[in-house]
Amino acid sequence: MSKYEEAMNIMNERFGKDSLIAIATTDGKRIYNRIVDAYFENGAFFVSTNALSSKMKQIESNPEVAVCAIDWFSGHGVGRNLGWVLEPQNAGIRLKLREAFAQWYDHANNEQDKNCCILEIRLTDGMLIKDHHAVRYQIDFTNETALSSENWGEFK
Repeated sequence: MSKYEEAMNIMNERFGKDSLIAIATTDGKRIYNRIVDAYFENGAFFVSTNALSSKMKQIESNPEVAVCAIDWFSGHGVGRNLGWVLEPQNAGIRLKLREAFAQWYDHANNEQDKNCCILEIRLTDGMLIKDHHAVRYQIDFTNETALSSENWGEFK
């Protein structure tokens, strides 16, 4: 198994469910950070949100974002509004989000509102830590590669 596959197995285990992450965006003058519920799959985090929110307006102007999770991951990605949750092309990911966020999804989202949308954060790079820094993965999501380091050693 490659180091990238090892890292993706950990990412799926940790974040392939309702997971809290911080998303940092900018309006060009200031940096904004907020905690959101996210679901990870195939190199991206997905968030149910509102197209009129500050984060979505900021991502529309500058799609580059930074993310961080208390479960030992930080990285960068590109945010994109996938559109209204009820659009046919969103059916698959919508079902996964409804399942992952089942405890609160219907209370927080009005799917009849056309501004109820899905934010995709397609990761470009990141640092994943396992076993309290015993192993670190430096991940290149774009090229699907990873280097690892044990006990703060050199990345190989």
